[in-house]
Amino acid sequence: MRIQVRRTGGFAGIERHAEVDTAGRPDAAEWHALAERAVADGRGTPPIGVPDGFSYQITVDGRTVYAADPRLTEEQRRLVSRVLKEGS
Repeated sequence: MRIQVRRTGGFAGIERHAEVDTAGRPDAAEWHALAERAVADGRGTPPIGVPDGFSYQITVDGRTVYAADPRLTEEQRRLVSRVLKEGS
């Protein structure tokens, strides 16, 4: 499973992008479950966020959903955080 996150917006407007490929990872099942829950709660179009808040584009195996602060679900927040921290 290939998981990509693009974060835009924020006070400085700096864009970040990271990707995780779960193939061969010992924790792949955990990633898959988290990604599926995060995508299930995503929107098909970018939502309107708040001033200086972050907007997110989450792509899992070619399926893209959108989310924005402060209305991320807990699963979306966890996935975004993990991908941006551990991804390349």
